[in-house]
Amino acid sequence: MRAYNFNAGPSAMPLEVLQEAQREFLDYRGTGMSIIEMSHRSKEYDALHQETKSLLRELMDIPEDYEILFIQGGGSMQFLMAAANFAKGQKVGYVNTGVWSKKALAEAKRYGQAYEVATSGDRNHSYIPEQFRVEPGTAYVHITANNTIYGTEYQDFPDFGVPLICDMSSDILSRPVDVSKFDLIYAGAQKNLGPAGVVIVIVKKSFLDVANGDLPTMLKYSTYAENDSLYNTAPVFAIYMVNKTLHWLKKQGGAAAMQGRNRAKAQIIYDAIDNSKGFYIGHAEKKYRSMMNITFNLANKDLEKEFVEEGKRRGFVGIGGHRLVGGCRASTYNAVTMEACQALAKYMKEFQDGHI
Repeated sequence: MRAYNFNAGPSAMPLEVLQEAQREFLDYRGTGMSIIEMSHRSKEYDALHQETKSLLRELMDIPEDYEILFIQGGGSMQFLMAAANFAKGQKVGYVNTGVWSKKALAEAKRYGQAYEVATSGDRNHSYIPEQFRVEPGTAYVHITANNTIYGTEYQDFPDFGVPLICDMSSDILSRPVDVSKFDLIYAGAQKNLGPAGVVIVIVKKSFLDVANGDLPTMLKYSTYAENDSLYNTAPVFAIYMVNKTLHWLKKQGGAAAMQGRNRAKAQIIYDAIDNSKGFYIGHAEKKYRSMMNITFNLANKDLEKEFVEEGKRRGFVGIGGHRLVGGCRASTYNAVTMEACQALAKYMKEFQDGHI
């Protein structure tokens, strides 16, 4: 029996995708080689590479005036790259909604006059700020679409009146978004699109034109754009798995269908919290709750530890909170099944009944 995987990342992947990769792992499309043994310059890999970009463009409705890049280094590298390319010593604004946006802000201070446009720190990052202060001369604003640690998510994306950069690592393709609202989107694959090892970057060509050209080769987005993300050896296996996952997402009905399904999955667990008469205490304010990461506490740390340990014995993996904030968390990314969410809600009710 497979575990009920609620890990925050790397996270659950569709079983169908894993099985497909298993079947062709030793022989990719009759080549007599595994995809991980194959040259990234081969025609077989090039076909996969181009198809993956095409699928992304289709599923996200990415306009033609945007480049799609595949970059290694994870979201943390993008904290640095985004600022290195676009801050250029200028003012740059960051909305601070938690740990990841704080890390992005810290990197930006190396390259520009980075400041907080808004923060949710006054209420322990339990909400998304709706009031902003964008200073004159700001080169861009950076936001984090979904906050894995605190369980908050933008329901709508504001217009800041300046170029917008978005870390979409934990909710990309979990719902439709209007890509044209953003000048740069980046997303680590390891939550909704595949395994760790590759970041998807979607950047407007006109924005790319104003990037800092005086950077080391591998820190310039232009290096990837001008070489179709093949300046050096691409993370072939990670891109291969993204390709498989995109095919699976298309078969499910795309982003709009996933949004409906994800809302329903998350609501099952939120109902277990809301109907618990205070036994479970949700962290995020209801208006700003994430569909991807459901965060909650119990009465004390000992009870939380017992909840997590008993959950492990029942096959629930990854339901402990982030090490920085504690508590409990269930991550309900695209590949997490409805059955898993129903099983967790049932366990939560049984645990509650056993401790009243």
